[in-house]
Amino acid sequence: MRWAAFLWDGASGGARRRPGVSNLLLVVAAASSGGLVAYADSGSDAAVEKPQLPQRKKVVVLGTGWGGTTFLRNLDSRLYDVQVISPRNYFAFTPLLPSVTSGTVEPRSIVEPIRRILEKKGGEIKFWEAECFKIDSQNKKIHCRSNIGTNLEGNGEFLVDYDYLVVAVGARTNTFNTPGVVENCHFLKEVEDAQKIRRSVMDCFERASLPFLDEEERKKNLHFVVVGGGPTGVEFAASLRDFVTEDLSKLYPSIQHLVKISLIEAADHILTMFDKRITNFAEDKFGRDGIDVKTGYKVVKVSKDAITMQNPAAGDISVPYGMAVWSTGIGTRPFIVEFMKQIGQGNRRVLATDEWLRVRECDGVYAIGDCATINQRRVMEDIAEIFRVADKDKSGTLTVKEIQDVLDDIYVRYPQVQLYLKSKQMNGIADLVRSAKGDAEKESVELNIEEFKKALSLVDSQVKFLPATAQVASQQGQYLARCFNKMKDAEEHPEGPIRIRGEGRHRFRPFRYRHLGQFAPLGGEQTAAQLPGDWISIGHSTQWLWYSVYATKQISWRTRLLVVSDWTRRFIFGRDSSCI
Repeated sequence: MRWAAFLWDGASGGARRRPGVSNLLLVVAAASSGGLVAYADSGSDAAVEKPQLPQRKKVVVLGTGWGGTTFLRNLDSRLYDVQVISPRNYFAFTPLLPSVTSGTVEPRSIVEPIRRILEKKGGEIKFWEAECFKIDSQNKKIHCRSNIGTNLEGNGEFLVDYDYLVVAVGARTNTFNTPGVVENCHFLKEVEDAQKIRRSVMDCFERASLPFLDEEERKKNLHFVVVGGGPTGVEFAASLRDFVTEDLSKLYPSIQHLVKISLIEAADHILTMFDKRITNFAEDKFGRDGIDVKTGYKVVKVSKDAITMQNPAAGDISVPYGMAVWSTGIGTRPFIVEFMKQIGQGNRRVLATDEWLRVRECDGVYAIGDCATINQRRVMEDIAEIFRVADKDKSGTLTVKEIQDVLDDIYVRYPQVQLYLKSKQMNGIADLVRSAKGDAEKESVELNIEEFKKALSLVDSQVKFLPATAQVASQQGQYLARCFNKMKDAEEHPEGPIRIRGEGRHRFRPFRYRHLGQFAPLGGEQTAAQLPGDWISIGHSTQWLWYSVYATKQISWRTRLLVVSDWTRRFIFGRDSSCI
């Protein structure tokens, strides 16, 4: 039996046969003006055609890290044709990587398959396990390469076009072109890095236990060097020290006294992004715990057996080591470097975006996370335009009231203005005007363009660059998803500040980072925390706060339960020392 379909025309009272498609379910639909009637016909090949849905814009997301995954989790995938491309098919909770190196947490406990995340979203989100090696912004295409499959040419390469591109590929470790680092040091950016470090630590202990080594060789194998005194390097050194003193000392009693952990930092102090109270406490605690902190030393060369450092007072020093971990900041991925050259950003360290996370000089390209930085617009670049917008009566001068009328939009567009007022303990714009022109108690006091420039000349000193952290990337992903979800409505009802250069308003408010605090685990069940409001907390109670926050921030209940069970297992049975 075959199906035939007719379109009933209510106006003419007739039926028109629509041929074409077979195997259609029986459908009856009615309306006041007409309807669709389908019935069985053994001699018909026609079928009801599917209604044409409006074509959705294609959004391609590069990366499944903090920025990309948070964007995907918050994006309304019904509005777009979403495609995800990443060389890893999972999301990793990177703040717990130092715990993986010591066996406190298992690697699979901190990863969530990206396809499981997309499945929970619903919709038809496509994922391809491949890496992007070129962005063609002129033709809106990206060149990708798969390492797990090949095309007809055998190279695994393919093209993907896009309407919107979200670049969230993170960054790689910055070696500063130091000779020997890539060949001889471990990094700590990926789950695979943490697993390699864990195996390497155990290999060093097993090698030092061999019967034919003398004591100097054993000392060399058991010297663990961490280069970089930032949060990752400090946490890894503390985690390794706990692993050695609490677990490995019991398993290797004859050599445990030969273990040495060194932390090398080029600056004068470690944890320089934290409050000085935390920095001083960390340095004192590491000294008590036997971790050798060398500040003011710059590593200039890494060979297979020794690390060469420079110090202004001591000169060149060569130190033998068994394992070295390099954690000295981030660098840009090669294909991003090439992309930056294409769009005229070749002299920059990372991709530059505007306050709406749009890559400058590119249409439809956004960048979030460690691969990009927001290039905040300076007030002095737009001072003449700000004056023009505020001067509504075109008098050539501004009163305090005229400035106050546009002050909220200025605060949103140029957050450094509000930060400057706060840093100088000023109550409002009147105090700022007073600094440029005597008495401004009365709203009738007027400023010309030169006096207005003088009043705002120092506010750009408060422009801040965001740190390359998971917290920043996550907030950017959430913000960008919200913008995409409201893009159509924002065209008709913009919610952003006044356009200083142009007419009307911006569609969205600019991205604003809200700092929620930061932790620095220091070992021995002690953690330092710097929270909003200049609140500093250090000690065992802060360690439990760290446990609760990191358990809560897990991406799924599966990983949350696995991490908590790993912590519980460690408390009861200790850390696993297997070389697997």
